[in-house]
Amino acid sequence: MRNNDKRDKPWLIRTYAGHSTAEKSNALYRANLAKGQTGLSVAFDLPTQTGYDADHVLARGEVGKVGVPVSHLGDMRTLFDGIPLAEMNTSMTINACAAWLLALYVAVADETGAPRTKLAGTTQNDILKEYLSRGTYVFPPEPSLRLTKDTILFTTVEMPKWNPMNVCSYHLQEAGATPVQELAFSLANAVAILDTVKASGEVPEGGFGEVVGHISFFVNAGMRFVTEMCKMRAFVELWEELVETRYGVTDPKHKLFRYGVQVNSLGLTEQQPENNVYRILIEALAVTISKKARCRALQLPAWNEALGLPRAWDQQWSLRLQQILAYETDLLEFGDLFDGNPAVAAKVETLKAEATAEMKLIEEMGGAIAAVPYMKSKLVESNTRRLEAIESGEQVVIGVNRFTETEPSPLTTGEGSIMVVDPAVEAQQVESLKAWRAARDAKAVEKALAALRAAASEGRNVMEPSIAAAKAGVTTGEWGQVLREVFGEYRAPTGVGRAARAETGDLAPIRAEVENVSRSLGRRIKFLVGKPGLDGHSNGAEQIAVRARDCGMEVVYEGIRLTPAEIVNAALEEGVHVVGLSILSGSHIPLVTEVMERMRAEGLDDIPVIVGGIIPPEDEAVLRQAGVAAVYTPKDFQLNTIMADIVRIVGDGAKQAA
Repeated sequence: MRNNDKRDKPWLIRTYAGHSTAEKSNALYRANLAKGQTGLSVAFDLPTQTGYDADHVLARGEVGKVGVPVSHLGDMRTLFDGIPLAEMNTSMTINACAAWLLALYVAVADETGAPRTKLAGTTQNDILKEYLSRGTYVFPPEPSLRLTKDTILFTTVEMPKWNPMNVCSYHLQEAGATPVQELAFSLANAVAILDTVKASGEVPEGGFGEVVGHISFFVNAGMRFVTEMCKMRAFVELWEELVETRYGVTDPKHKLFRYGVQVNSLGLTEQQPENNVYRILIEALAVTISKKARCRALQLPAWNEALGLPRAWDQQWSLRLQQILAYETDLLEFGDLFDGNPAVAAKVETLKAEATAEMKLIEEMGGAIAAVPYMKSKLVESNTRRLEAIESGEQVVIGVNRFTETEPSPLTTGEGSIMVVDPAVEAQQVESLKAWRAARDAKAVEKALAALRAAASEGRNVMEPSIAAAKAGVTTGEWGQVLREVFGEYRAPTGVGRAARAETGDLAPIRAEVENVSRSLGRRIKFLVGKPGLDGHSNGAEQIAVRARDCGMEVVYEGIRLTPAEIVNAALEEGVHVVGLSILSGSHIPLVTEVMERMRAEGLDDIPVIVGGIIPPEDEAVLRQAGVAAVYTPKDFQLNTIMADIVRIVGDGAKQAA
């Protein structure tokens, strides 16, 4: 009989969830908690993440798609209705607008009588990785770091159980980071944040250790199981060394490397998606099996996320995987299984040495903020190498480039195999928002916004004015607009600006065809790669742009967050031959439809449009009916095949025009 007294407590068991409306998301949270989930992890929709209200032009098609829309205090009340905040551990994946969503959370806690001192959880609040990978940034680096500093200083005093920042290496790996880059870039990021807090002079004497002790990490774990486990041991050792040598922190509690995880979504495959269950389990082991480097919280993607939004049952399957690992196995009954293992020790030391060298290079550049263009270009290069290895078969992905023969899956057939957000949700949220604005005290709102503007302009901490604004009825878009006016906006580097590579390899036939078609056109093929809407996942667009450039095309790529009108205007002004749209947020039908309508109105309907994203077959049919020339999904991993298609499509159009 096992002695449960000797077992370690399991990590916080979460699922990353939120969709459609605050009411539906609340029902999902309560159902998951009833199934044994021990913490909440909130996904916000893209307008909320980027500080827009649901009726903003950039919010079109994005409301409720990749998370829950929270436009004001009423939405936040509904989201946590019936959930005792003083007893809950809540993680909120929010970055540029972290101060605002935290303010709304605190406002609800104040209303419901939950003491701020008992609120436990995390705001991700890592803006530098947004410039490098995820793309939900709003403001320039300096004011963004100031907002992060404000939340850190506020929570350290008011909310001692809260982690105000999760240094997020998760999205770095999703953008192609190697384990060394994941270590180095995220630790350099942490240094930039802590240096900002220290330089502010606002931390009481002797209180900096407490600040360091509230910084946590949010990491990724991929399929190279041993390397990922060693990476986590390296993280633990590097962090302890860093905070002691750089900041003089010696208290073991403050030096502790505390991290949560969502395992790799980048490696989930559309082909044979049932295989993803095994991938998720192996990746979960990498962050739980070594006691010295075990995560504090874990959330797992659903097996079918490469196909579309997972259903509640799909999330339950991932939840049960965690519970079986934590409660049925003997994993939590032993000390660290890898102490004294020479192979593990050697790998950890190699990772530490290489990461330290990379961090030194970043430091010599002036730190993480100055090194954003360098780090972004390195991520794009690493992701290019990763994709090329999959294309060539050097990196084996079962069901994709090896063992592709398969039986039809009963899990992916039939109506309702993935969740689809009702298109009516957006209109409902807009109407609800209008009603909220009409019912509030306009003078109280005006006063609260003036106080927020004054605090932002004068360099004072924005947290209490933001909480007051939340209670006065200010909306997400209004909060964001005030800070845009004070701080300005920002466009991060794309990382695709280097010259085309000299070596040709298997690109030679495509380059030759590019030359042939370009001659028939009378100038070089010009390809506009656009990302309409608020989707910041730019990896696919970047890789298409890089490969098209390497194939000899002239590429126009201006980064993320463009309106359909801006994309069509660019197509007109640049005189492009083909437009490629990348949308991974599920908003492809409304956004692509608007682009097509605007192109027809401008007389550009002879320019072919191609689309890439997580697009179900029924949606592909709708897009093709709207006039889209080609649709690509994650199963189309051979970029050279896509390039050949694009050249052929342009060539066919040139022949018809002639």
